[in-house]
Amino acid sequence: MHIEDVQNRIIKEFGLFEDWTERYKYIIKHGDKLAPLNEKDKVDSNLVKGCQSRVWLVASINEAGKVCFEADSDAAITKGLVSLVVRLYNEQAPEDILETNPDFISEIGMEQHLSPTRANGLASMVKQMKIYAMAFKSKVEIS
Repeated sequence: MHIEDVQNRIIKEFGLFEDWTERYKYIIKHGDKLAPLNEKDKVDSNLVKGCQSRVWLVASINEAGKVCFEADSDAAITKGLVSLVVRLYNEQAPEDILETNPDFISEIGMEQHLSPTRANGLASMVKQMKIYAMAFKSKVEIS
């Protein structure tokens, strides 16, 4: 599924909820669906800098040249947030990740409902994913 289609689907899903209590429950439930991260990957070098909670993010590139992300967090809401951005960017081409901002965050009004520390953490997650995409794009171009 193209990255814009994923983004539109996330926006549509959040539109089904009446209030932010329901949306937070959905975010937490979304995080529960995230595949468990291997314990060997829960190391300091995989921690996302700038997050108040611990968030581990691992990236690889598959044979089709798509970036694959795995993530986990020790906090329920944060795990849900990282699962949403993993859903957006997972198995996408590096250039698509670099060219597409997670507009669903503002579209669903999430910016107004996150504490400043959570908002900074979410921005750090997106930044780290784009750094991985940039590294994989450069690696492919050099090859």
